[in-house]
Amino acid sequence: MKTTWLITFFAALIWSFINPEDYFTWFLEVFPALAGFLILAFTYNKFRLTNLTYTLILIHCIILMIGGHYTYAKVPLFDWLSDYFEWGRNNYDKVGHLAQGFIPAIITRELFIRKAIVTSKNWQNFLVICCCLALSAFYELIEWWVAIFSGESADAFLGTQGYVWDTQSDMGLALLGAILALLTLSKIHNRQIEKKPI
Repeated sequence: MKTTWLITFFAALIWSFINPEDYFTWFLEVFPALAGFLILAFTYNKFRLTNLTYTLILIHCIILMIGGHYTYAKVPLFDWLSDYFEWGRNNYDKVGHLAQGFIPAIITRELFIRKAIVTSKNWQNFLVICCCLALSAFYELIEWWVAIFSGESADAFLGTQGYVWDTQSDMGLALLGAILALLTLSKIHNRQIEKKPI
């Protein structure tokens, strides 16, 4: 698992870095994946996560790396989908924001359960969703701050593509992602957590 994870991560990272649309945007988009990798590396021996959680984190990193390579507004597959479904915009960024709720929900859930931070299942679910919404809102603030300090060079990072409700829909998709993760993966996640030492 560990070797496959590392090979996949670095293969995607190297591919993403080779001739991206814009290196500044690449850095902004890929930075969370790099920061996440460092956190995982430092915590691997002290607090090893479930295979499900590591797999989801890798998927999220790849989503970020694809967005960094092309910019979220220019991912080719979603250009084609946009033309086919007449969306009027490239919606790859919405995949990223759905993942921004879905994957942190499982990470947060694992921390709550294994560290016994929240023991009530109902409160766990509620607070996992709250944490994911807070993360999404904070990310929108980061996008705003980057736009203020870097001006037009942040347009590709923002990726609004003229959509006036972009910020709200991003947070709405993160909320949806968190709820979907809890509904679809909780039982599988519980089985894997039971095999881990507390």
